[in-house]
Amino acid sequence: MSEKVDRDGAAVGRRFAGAVAVVTGAGHGIGAACARRLAEEGARVMVLDLDGDAAAAVARSLPRADGGEHHAVAVDVTDASAVTEALAAVEQRTERVDALVNVAGGGMPEPAFEDGDDEPFERMWQLNFLSVVRVTRAAIPMLQRSDRAAVVTVSSVNGLIALGGEAYSAAKAALTSLTTNLAVRYAPGIRVNAVAPGTTRTRVWDHQGGPDRLARLYPLARVGEPEDVAAAVAFLASADSAWITGHTLPVDGGLSIRGVPEFGR
Repeated sequence: MSEKVDRDGAAVGRRFAGAVAVVTGAGHGIGAACARRLAEEGARVMVLDLDGDAAAAVARSLPRADGGEHHAVAVDVTDASAVTEALAAVEQRTERVDALVNVAGGGMPEPAFEDGDDEPFERMWQLNFLSVVRVTRAAIPMLQRSDRAAVVTVSSVNGLIALGGEAYSAAKAALTSLTTNLAVRYAPGIRVNAVAPGTTRTRVWDHQGGPDRLARLYPLARVGEPEDVAAAVAFLASADSAWITGHTLPVDGGLSIRGVPEFGR
């Protein structure tokens, strides 16, 4: 069997050999990259996404798992009953979950704050905050059966610094508080952390002129790749971070240490 390597050519280890991982939003972009990275390191991955066909394609593409077949589940994370059914379907296939990765979420065009109403805030709250609450809550019993349980939520640098998009940013900022509170509530059995990516090359940029036009804003002189975020997620989900819980890790090429005032204009 050929050795797995990451995007920089470094060998990928087997930190998740025998583990079961659930990844939401795993049909595309960052979620698909997380599913691939965990599978390459030995995990059996439950691939959850609103786009059931895309989830199935990702599941089929993953390298063979140590502990059984990968599986795709179509789910709308803004629908509480659908989340319950999806996690029940996961539980039918595996009694425990070792890693839960909450990626599902997204943004939308927002009117100027003074011109808008409650609707953008309600929609972003459902998609980016309550979705994580629902999935994590439903997964807790399975996580509690693991001796290496970890939750990693994909937030956004928008939740850490002022970059505009108040509805989206506020929902992402709430994930930081959720992360710290759940980390305390479920310690020592379940570690709970988050990552906060900056601009990352995903399909959301396809009709916005591409992400590379923002590279000049980043101290590391490039935007992120989905694999950059997946590598950080894999670290926080693995035993390499066994003494880390309750933190939100910026994965943003240095953006948050410098700030970008023009984003707010």
